[in-house]
Amino acid sequence: MARLPSNVACYGSSPEFSERSIPNSLRTSHRTKAGTWARIVVLEGRLNYRVLEPYEIDIVLSPEVPGIVEPEVLHMVQPVGEVRFFLEFFH
Repeated sequence: MARLPSNVACYGSSPEFSERSIPNSLRTSHRTKAGTWARIVVLEGRLNYRVLEPYEIDIVLSPEVPGIVEPEVLHMVQPVGEVRFFLEFFH
């Protein structure tokens, strides 16, 4: 999985989501903007993070395993049962 570059800084975060409140925009394929990285922080439960392009991977995220979203990479998330998580954004 990708790692956040050492030269990026956090500039914001999302609200907390649960399996019931995940926006459809996160459940379907989408991209971050050029230069924008994200970290998916799971507080409880598990979340499937799927990268679709330019390569394909499926990773089950948990409190011990955060997800790193690279700029402009097509991806989506799906809950695996009950989950609580939020996103941090970096540039």
